[in-house]
Amino acid sequence: MTTKVIGLIQLNDPEEFEEYRSQVGNTVALYQGKITSRRSLNTFFWNELNCDSFSAFVELEFPDQEHSHSWSSSPEYQSLLAIRSKAMKLALFSVSV
Repeated sequence: MTTKVIGLIQLNDPEEFEEYRSQVGNTVALYQGKITSRRSLNTFFWNELNCDSFSAFVELEFPDQEHSHSWSSSPEYQSLLAIRSKAMKLALFSVSV
């Protein structure tokens, strides 16, 4: 079953974000994943969960949950966390489709 990983992004530093963005796709590909969508947020229709505001989202696709977990805990992705923490605040979660 295909797994999607969704990231809600609150941008902090555009330059650091570009540095992160230029590298993260390669880490995803190492685990048979791909970035399927990157978009800016237009409008909240409801926010009953009181989520913090975010400016963009990303959608990744992996063959299964195991590949998505392997990617998120991989040394390749973990090496980007310092850049990521400067670039943005991120909520990252997976869904099965």
